[in-house]
Amino acid sequence: MQEKPEEREIADKILKSIEEAYGFVPLVNKVLSARPDKFIPAANFGKAVMEGRGDLDQKTRYLAAVAAASALGGQHCTRVQMAHAAKAGATADEILETMLIGTYIAMTRAQSYAFREYEEMFGKRE
Repeated sequence: MQEKPEEREIADKILKSIEEAYGFVPLVNKVLSARPDKFIPAANFGKAVMEGRGDLDQKTRYLAAVAAASALGGQHCTRVQMAHAAKAGATADEILETMLIGTYIAMTRAQSYAFREYEEMFGKRE
């Protein structure tokens, strides 16, 4: 696909701002930035969700991201979101509790699928 020069310029500015904010550019952004037409809207959406106007403060947003990343098993995402949460004022204990919530939800999700299959195969045992 032919890249538009103005999109490349915008994508490069976004990459630079990410590197300045994080100290590095996450792999997802590096790869996706090869397609500025897809990267720019994705980056703008992420910025709006995590940093835009809303009722949740920054710390709460990043703690929610820690929970989600933990639940999904995203090692790199968990690390990055933990750093953001800490920078936004979250304590180590708050981050740990958030991770426990995320991993608990992931566990119960896995159990709900597995136990439904178990019940279907073996029926209720009384």
